[in-house]
Amino acid sequence: MDAAVTAGVKITNVARWCRDNGVDRRTFYRHRQRIEAEGSWQPRSRRPKTTPGATPPGVAAEIVRLRGELAPDNGADAIIAALGPVAERDGWEARGWRVPHRSTVNKILKRAGLVKDEPRKRPRSSFRRFAYARPRDCYQLDATEVKLADGTPAAVFEVLDDCTRLLAACRAADAETGTAAAAAIRAAAAHGAPGIVLCDNGAALSGGPARGQGAFARAVTALGSRIIRSSPYHPQTCGKVERHHQTLKRWLAAHPPPATLAQLQALLDAYRDYYNTRRHHTAVTTTPQRAWDTAPCHGGPGHLPRQDDATVHRLTVRPNGTIGLGGLAINVSARHAGTQVTAIRDHGHVTVYTPDGTAIGHLHLNHDKRYQGPLTPAA
Repeated sequence: MDAAVTAGVKITNVARWCRDNGVDRRTFYRHRQRIEAEGSWQPRSRRPKTTPGATPPGVAAEIVRLRGELAPDNGADAIIAALGPVAERDGWEARGWRVPHRSTVNKILKRAGLVKDEPRKRPRSSFRRFAYARPRDCYQLDATEVKLADGTPAAVFEVLDDCTRLLAACRAADAETGTAAAAAIRAAAAHGAPGIVLCDNGAALSGGPARGQGAFARAVTALGSRIIRSSPYHPQTCGKVERHHQTLKRWLAAHPPPATLAQLQALLDAYRDYYNTRRHHTAVTTTPQRAWDTAPCHGGPGHLPRQDDATVHRLTVRPNGTIGLGGLAINVSARHAGTQVTAIRDHGHVTVYTPDGTAIGHLHLNHDKRYQGPLTPAA
């Protein structure tokens, strides 16, 4: 109808035209009256006259302000955590205002040109959290490289509690060595020794040719803890501490580069206090220190680690080379007969480790048969 009228088509029989084109006559006359009044037909905004559910401008302005103030940790979750005290201080409840959902915060930031779309980024809803149930069940340890002011490389060892994300230690060293790793795990033990220490296969952590007998392994053993190493070239196993590297480096980049190791350590101490006590962590819905302090119980040496969606088992390999797990007989290898191994079962997947934490292999369980295996060797 609009095209016909704007094109200057003369309609002599309105009723017939409306019937042929499926248009209500009242609609026809309303649009014709609009064209006669305005001279031409133009599409009008369909936006409602009132939007009572819209975010108040004051809240939107506060979100934009916090985006700049909280840098570099200025994501939607950090902004929401900071909005709580602001809402209480400024009496938002009396005004009928509330702290918006994270999707609303992101929309406001996008409209303000402060975030960009990442369509290829994996949605948060697709993640399945894998975490130990208690503090001190497991510490994850890893090192990352940073630069001093003159470009000299330095290593930073981070020890993260798997359950609460507490940064138990953050130590600077001139290089990634077993001695430095041992110092980091001993510093973390000030919070209590863990049941297991999860790390990768770096030379400083593996002890070189005498695997498991280096300075780091001796320090872990002295605490009564056990080492579990990830599969080679599979950083996802230590994903929490690997992701923490990004947060640490973003924070360091917002500060003047340190000139010496002592200055770097001072920065790391300040960062650890900020990260543990003031930075809201999405995974634990509070600060890591509060999650640690309010946990009903802690693990540690002598306590079998517990996981929310996985189980840890200490088993002895039978003379025929199998272990019993959930009514199933899993073929490890006869050469491990009599050895106590650690098996981590994550739903239908099992990984078996030797006493020094070396991965023997893994297996996807088939519950239709009793005997399983052999294990697929660790890569």
